[in-house]
Amino acid sequence: MLKLEQALLVEGKYDAARLANLVDGTILTTDGFRVFRDGALQKLLKRISAAQGLIILTDSDAAGFKIRHFVTGLVGAENVLQAYVPAIPGKESRKAEPGKEGLLGVEGVNNDLILQGLETALASKTTCQQKTAQLRPITYTDLYEWGISGTANSADNRRVLLRRLGLPPRLSKKELLQILNTLYTYDALNAEIEKIGR
Repeated sequence: MLKLEQALLVEGKYDAARLANLVDGTILTTDGFRVFRDGALQKLLKRISAAQGLIILTDSDAAGFKIRHFVTGLVGAENVLQAYVPAIPGKESRKAEPGKEGLLGVEGVNNDLILQGLETALASKTTCQQKTAQLRPITYTDLYEWGISGTANSADNRRVLLRRLGLPPRLSKKELLQILNTLYTYDALNAEIEKIGR
């Protein structure tokens, strides 16, 4: 079991039940979109995130990203670690039909991928603390030069890279840059991109 100091926020009760078997720590749910209108839940998330930090783990669909953005804005990005599961086509066994986008939610993703997403989020905190000012940041220009933003075939190249890195494909350019700077040094990411053989 992965021991968490931070509270873990997931979308629903099935996600929470699944994660209870994988992590030792506080697990909270947004109850889907309820978090947008429930003042008491919003207050609780602010208090908990300020006291112990919050790891957000939502589905890789549009609804999951909408919830993730809202909660991050609500509690402050400095109190949040972002954990991601890859976008995997499929449906949960308890459902008759797949979701709107045909992707597995957190409850349907394999344990190893969930733990990998959580461990990557936790490692990003350590990496951020260890990085010094002299390290070269990854920039928008780098994304362009690597062919993953603003060039012909950049969408396809970005999808390939994100799949290789185990990140969901639905990241905005700004989110992508923040996550890459959190998880990688310029040299480490450049090496990954060279392996793909753009």
